[in-house]
Amino acid sequence: MSGLTAKGAATKARIVRTATDLILERGVGGMTLDEIRAGTATSKGQLFHYFPDGKRDLVAAIAEFQSGRVLEAQRPWLDQLDSWESWHGWRDAVIAHYRTLTHLHCSISALITELTPADPALAATVAAHADRWFDHLAAGVQKMRAQRRINPAADPHRLAMMVFTALQGGLLVMQAKNAIEPLEAALDGALLALESHRI
Repeated sequence: MSGLTAKGAATKARIVRTATDLILERGVGGMTLDEIRAGTATSKGQLFHYFPDGKRDLVAAIAEFQSGRVLEAQRPWLDQLDSWESWHGWRDAVIAHYRTLTHLHCSISALITELTPADPALAATVAAHADRWFDHLAAGVQKMRAQRRINPAADPHRLAMMVFTALQGGLLVMQAKNAIEPLEAALDGALLALESHRI
């Protein structure tokens, strides 16, 4: 929001928040700029002032906003992940966050899947936010190995990828089933697998 006045920054943030709820509820294809304008009481000129490339810029801003919101919901556990207690606390925080949502398109991965065929460059930008999530998990596994809480012979990157893949798969099935149980099962299975390397 560099170069914007305080009022302009607040207007842009309001547009992004409203658009996030719409796009996560309806998907990228189900959201129109006219709906965003109506939902935010924003003129066409204002919308293109804040988002010169229109929907493309808006989706990128939504991905950044939603990624920050999801990561924040997992704190402080996400920044620790240096004990079994913190891993289970993280699991509970993820479940608690998604349990409160009513959106069908509630994961960054869902946005990537929807965007990839139409706009690979934008999909890559959105995917970078998912990579940030993975990086937190990878850092946590590294800490666990360094503290000899897991077998030092284990591959930290592979273990983190196992947890992250289970997480993302759980989110996608949760979306398809419109139920939290697939996410719970996926995370419980991932943590059991991680704990199989426990010393």
